[in-house]
Amino acid sequence: MATITFNTAQRAAERLEAVLTAVGEKFDVFVSYQMRQAAAEAEPARTPPDDELAGTTMPFQPLDAGIVNEAIPAFFIGRNGDGFWVARDAKGRTGGLFLLKASAVSFARAQSGPAGCATIFPADRFELDLENSGNPLIPYLRLLMHLALHLQQRANAGVGQIASAIERCKKA
Repeated sequence: MATITFNTAQRAAERLEAVLTAVGEKFDVFVSYQMRQAAAEAEPARTPPDDELAGTTMPFQPLDAGIVNEAIPAFFIGRNGDGFWVARDAKGRTGGLFLLKASAVSFARAQSGPAGCATIFPADRFELDLENSGNPLIPYLRLLMHLALHLQQRANAGVGQIASAIERCKKA
């Protein structure tokens, strides 16, 4: 009986995780599309001069000039501590948070224009240190993910308590 209860709770948790993933993917696709539409209609963003950028701290550097020409924009794409995808310009001009890797790559390509860009995938996780120009729903989804994780932990603890109670009843 305890195994059946545990399996049922496990399946419910897996379904909840699948639903949250599917909803997150749909949100990301919708928001990415809306952002591209708005960017196409808006004026090109002002690019700060190099002397303005010199005062900012840039932990990321573009690839060696022997590998990628400095005229080619470079974007770092990787995951942050919460598991979201981060796309960040190597020069620190723009960056965004996304649910999907494809959305982060698409953002980098859209920001670099028709010439394209170099994409660098660091092995380590990193945080976006700029204003999020990507999916504006990520801060809300971060909260929902933490809530879902907390609820899953509570559900698993409840299942464990039920299983323990059933075992005690069997022994009595």
